[in-house]
Amino acid sequence: MPDPTFRPLPKGIYTPLPTFFTAAEDLDLAAFASHVALVARAGTVPVVAGSAGEAAHLSPPERAALVRAARRALDACGLQRVPVVAGVGAPSTRETVQLANLAKEAGADYGMVIPPGYYAGALRADGGEALRRFFVDVAEASPLPIVVYNFPGVSGGIDLDSDLIVDVVRSAPNVVGVKLTCASVGKITRINAVVNSAEFKEKYPRKNPESEFRIIDGYIDILLPSIASGAAGAISGLPNLVPRTCVKLWELSNSATGTPEYEEAQQLQNRIALADGFMQKIGLSGMKMLLHKKFGYSPLPRRPLLPSRQDLGDEWIANPLLVSLMEEEEKLASIS
Repeated sequence: MPDPTFRPLPKGIYTPLPTFFTAAEDLDLAAFASHVALVARAGTVPVVAGSAGEAAHLSPPERAALVRAARRALDACGLQRVPVVAGVGAPSTRETVQLANLAKEAGADYGMVIPPGYYAGALRADGGEALRRFFVDVAEASPLPIVVYNFPGVSGGIDLDSDLIVDVVRSAPNVVGVKLTCASVGKITRINAVVNSAEFKEKYPRKNPESEFRIIDGYIDILLPSIASGAAGAISGLPNLVPRTCVKLWELSNSATGTPEYEEAQQLQNRIALADGFMQKIGLSGMKMLLHKKFGYSPLPRRPLLPSRQDLGDEWIANPLLVSLMEEEEKLASIS
């Protein structure tokens, strides 16, 4: 019998939520909850305490507080079926499992785990056996289903290849997805060819038979080609600013090739790719400044990161690439 409390990991657009801070560097949970509601009502799935959420700067109780705030905000919006994905990665296996338990208690549905990059050289030795064992050990001990998170830029240059990821999935039935912030469409294709094959599913069933394995790319600027290669969606910073527009791209990208809808998807993908390229250049502090200019949230990161300058924020929010998408967002909001 299906579990009525189970929230599947959906296909679509995921929003990696920033963590907003007061001038005293305390959590601004009211602003955070407001933003959860904004992006979730637009049709995206919230990701809490990930890289964009400054997870490395958060204490375990703060991570749990963010998960609780996200769950409450979703429930208050009538979005009880929308899951919360929580970053639970830490430098050690032990702490990662502890964070997964805290996230579960706070109301998370899935734990996203990034490779521990502090001892990257040692972890890459022996064919990456320590990395494989890390993910398998975490998945076996975690009360939450696990999404493997590959992001070389923030994990000491560790780049999980498709063979290692497939080996982890084969060995750990509690791993239900992978987020690939490495811009490799080929990796998406290779993982999909193996893990989502009928033979693999039969031989290595998921821990929860209701869950489907999801491959999620970490850059919305490649959403269209990544869907064709087997991706189930994208986790990208841009939906923080224009969530409905990003959801529209997802919907159009699933149209049949050669149709007017697919041609529209190609055009919107081009616009989003240009805007996302700009967003990648201004970084985390820049994104916070844009959200400050658009929604009034605090632009402050937690130190040692420094906030972006207000005058640069004025320049960025007037960028024609972003203005075009924000105008599209307003049109979509008016008809939703």
